[in-house]
Amino acid sequence: MGFDLVIRGATVVTPGHTETADIGISDGRIAQLGGVMTGAEELAAGGLLALPGGIDAHTHLVHQGLSGRLDSPIWVDDFWSGSRAAIAGGITTIGNMTYPMPDDEGTEETPGAAIARELAGAAPEAAVDWFLHPVLTDPAALPPGEIAALAAGGHPGIKIFLSDPDVAADEAALLATASAARAAGSVVLLHCEDGAMLRQAGKQLIAEGRGAVANFPAARPVAAEVAAVEVAIGIARRTGARVYIVHLSSAAALDRCRQARAAGLPVYVETRPLYLHLTRERFAEPDAAKYVGAPPLREESDREALWAGLAAGDVDTVCSDHAPWTLDDKLDPALNAVTARQGVADLETLMPMLYSEGVRPGRISLDQFVEVTSANAARIFSLYPRKGAIAVGSDADIALWDPGHRRTIDGAHMQSRSGYSVYDGWQVQGWPRSVLRRGQLVLADNQLTARPGDGQWLRRNGTPVP
Repeated sequence: MGFDLVIRGATVVTPGHTETADIGISDGRIAQLGGVMTGAEELAAGGLLALPGGIDAHTHLVHQGLSGRLDSPIWVDDFWSGSRAAIAGGITTIGNMTYPMPDDEGTEETPGAAIARELAGAAPEAAVDWFLHPVLTDPAALPPGEIAALAAGGHPGIKIFLSDPDVAADEAALLATASAARAAGSVVLLHCEDGAMLRQAGKQLIAEGRGAVANFPAARPVAAEVAAVEVAIGIARRTGARVYIVHLSSAAALDRCRQARAAGLPVYVETRPLYLHLTRERFAEPDAAKYVGAPPLREESDREALWAGLAAGDVDTVCSDHAPWTLDDKLDPALNAVTARQGVADLETLMPMLYSEGVRPGRISLDQFVEVTSANAARIFSLYPRKGAIAVGSDADIALWDPGHRRTIDGAHMQSRSGYSVYDGWQVQGWPRSVLRRGQLVLADNQLTARPGDGQWLRRNGTPVP
């Protein structure tokens, strides 16, 4: 048959199956795997791995219209620069956190209004496909039916910060919100740190004269993460809501999740690259502030526990929590262990670092790499098998991966506007050579060919895929 594009000779890797096969693509979707085929265009891919395009379900991009309204420093990547970073690292779909903004009178948007604003702002910028997670800053103040309306509009997921002590203290509102999410088919994303414990730890550090950013890990102890994870598990147990714990960082918190899952509770676990590649020793360095993320970097034993959790299937996804600042904003000397700016740029490095540090040394298999970077997120967030698989009928989101390509990380010459990377100087082997998003080449022989506005918002129906 004749197709729009045929990829020749790649080793196709999709969960549970690997084979060398040609891939026929028509109308942006995979139309044939293997067998005889011809294409209007052909792409030679011998020696490359054909992997499902990455799905990073946890990013913080700020569209240009919003960043222009803010007076204080904010994350520096919009949907266009963030798309470029994603594509350069093999990612074709992102899930972005959508925060409500105050109007001129100080009244905060409803989640629905925030989503409408972000849909309009992201559409002309995004070059990857994208979906949104509305952030609930005050669950008790939600308009009646808001979660159901969000889900019906294609946004079956909500984000709540248990690190906010006022939010965490309102148990009734949390349970009511989670119950509404369960009824609507929505996932409840939870930032798991106990807000009251964080507040106390921070006050104590300042009072003791230990407020330097080097003490950031002490301001957010493992005990605070564990306490909030137990709250999250309790929410799943009491309401039946699907709970997705973002950026889990410690062995103790992972152990609580493992027990909950063994008991049959719908608890999903995300970690992020920071915790797989770095430890709290970095806070002894003069530029410690550049490593700040919440939760903070942990011990070597926590790092090894997370790698073991990936190999055992206890960790579902690796997502970037891409929250990029300029280095000057991160190293602002006016900041301390409580006010330090949280987040780093990690969209472009997520998949190459995980491949180099995980697949190559045998910490995880190639199948597991595909699961945690694409397939599992597609299942959890109701995108599978449109996304997360190389299969007939799936979107032709494909990263043609060169397992032998070596590169030294240099954030100053990468796509994020942050201008640096916490991995600067690392030697990494395994990068995408070309990337297709819905059959269109957006990275061709290491050259970006993407265009702003070509990404699509993904309507989701809230139905999980086993």
